[in-house]
Amino acid sequence: MNSNELATAVATETNRRLEASVGKIRHCVDQLTDEQLWWRPAESMNSIGNLVLHLSGNLRQWIVSGVGGAIDTRERGREFAERGPVSRDELLGLLDRTVDASREALNGITADGLLRPLRIQGFQLTALGAIFDSIPHFGGHTQEIVNLTRQQLGDDYQFEWAPSTPEEGA
Repeated sequence: MNSNELATAVATETNRRLEASVGKIRHCVDQLTDEQLWWRPAESMNSIGNLVLHLSGNLRQWIVSGVGGAIDTRERGREFAERGPVSRDELLGLLDRTVDASREALNGITADGLLRPLRIQGFQLTALGAIFDSIPHFGGHTQEIVNLTRQQLGDDYQFEWAPSTPEEGA
């Protein structure tokens, strides 16, 4: 394997993780009303709507701008200040556009590009470091969205997947 094949593998696996997280987010959002998307367990905590805005902003800043070189226009404070209701279609459309732009940035990376030094939100790191920071961040907030959905729906929550064979853990 040469270095650019490794860069392609990093992009492929990163995109796979993003797609898995987006699938979980969509699964949750599809079970909720627009009003439930903006419910907060406490005033100082985030709603699912805020988390989707935050994930879009973070991914755009760290991957689309940082890794991909696009201009950084993020206004982080607005992601948390929004109280809605921004509709589910608008939220998911923003997320989809951001993930598409991220996929494009990742698919264009080379081995040299992975090692390119960056400064994002005051942090000095490489493009690979930005990927390694951004994707677990995305996954963590995805699980927060699952938790907020389950808090609201209780026993009515529909699981995306459940094991059905011994190999899967049934």
